[in-house]
Amino acid sequence: MFQKTLRRLMLVNSVVFLVIFIIFGGTLYGYVARQIFDDIDESMERKVNAFRIPNNHSRDGGRHQIYFESRILILLRDIEGRIINLHTYPIEGVPSEVLDFLETVSNPKWQTQKIDHHVYRIFSSPYPDESIMIKDQFIKVKDVIAISIVDSELAMLRRFLVIIFIGQLIGMTAIVLGSYFLARRALVPIQAAWEKQQQFAADASHELRTPLTVIKSNAELLLRHPGHTIELETIRITNIIRETIRMSKLVSTLFTLARADANQMEIEVVPLLLNELINRVVEQFEPLVQMRGISLDVQCSDTIWLLADRERLHQLFVILLDNAIKYTPNAGSIQIICHKQFNRVSIQMKDTGCGILPADLPHIFERFFRGDKVRSRKKGGAGLGLAIAQWIVAKHQGKIWVESQVGIGTQVTITLPIETAAT
Repeated sequence: MFQKTLRRLMLVNSVVFLVIFIIFGGTLYGYVARQIFDDIDESMERKVNAFRIPNNHSRDGGRHQIYFESRILILLRDIEGRIINLHTYPIEGVPSEVLDFLETVSNPKWQTQKIDHHVYRIFSSPYPDESIMIKDQFIKVKDVIAISIVDSELAMLRRFLVIIFIGQLIGMTAIVLGSYFLARRALVPIQAAWEKQQQFAADASHELRTPLTVIKSNAELLLRHPGHTIELETIRITNIIRETIRMSKLVSTLFTLARADANQMEIEVVPLLLNELINRVVEQFEPLVQMRGISLDVQCSDTIWLLADRERLHQLFVILLDNAIKYTPNAGSIQIICHKQFNRVSIQMKDTGCGILPADLPHIFERFFRGDKVRSRKKGGAGLGLAIAQWIVAKHQGKIWVESQVGIGTQVTITLPIETAAT
């Protein structure tokens, strides 16, 4: 699927840049060609107009001479269509094919014509006087024709076109390679997200299948003994209830993550006292802590105010404290320390639990990740708590990180802004 998308992205990018190159190359070529021929046309028209001014020419047999550029030849055509010329501009060097064509040129008109292996630029314009003296004779002139060979200009334009083509070919090769590279880079996060989604769906299915299998098997065993009382089937009923509760919590957690991914979770920011919130969470776990003989010490100032979502922060501390209690052995200790750091508050939760392997530490915030899957399942974990904790902290513009040593314990550190509203 991603290879097909990669090819499609490359094709789209290549086509877009090809069109841009063609338009740019065509525009550049047209501009250069127009500039070259505009210069030639301007020079030809200037010479024709200068020749047409009566005061500029004598009728004394040609003692006055008019000098033109050597590449531009001025020819005259009489009323009978014959090409004539001043004695200073002999016409013997002009090919007969050119003269024959010029006798058919209408005026005023610009033309580019290939005649006898040469390309000529031709401009004809009516002559304002009825006659002109040439070699002591008055000849009635119909129009003036300027002619110039443009072979060198066309050769230059052809070379320029080849350069444009080669440049576009090199550019398109670079674009195709660049498109492939950029498309692959663009698809990396998409592919990673897709694989993550696939893994998430597979893990969720697996996590849901386990309690459903337990519920189904226990229910089938109950059906085999319809005469048994509830007291006799207490174990199976307890298993069903326990797995139902576990599945309900898992579904609720998955729903929370799905809404978070879709940005549908509303954060209600209110002023709150941090120590008050933490004490409520601690009270919730107090019976379990006392039963296991765990020492729980809270060091939190009563003057730390936050702008935060009360329910989400409560959920955050429940997740972290629940994890700390699960992995702290009996008679162990847990310590919660809060203090201000400029415009932020730092919350540290330390335990004397089993710790986390260094190889597992970079993955603990990934969904469904469990370092010891067997032990985590026995403790009722699905590997989603820290993912939700990270999302809650991020929504409050905070940071969370974990430090751990195997056999010594784990420390979770959270920093939150004091006066910055959540986003």
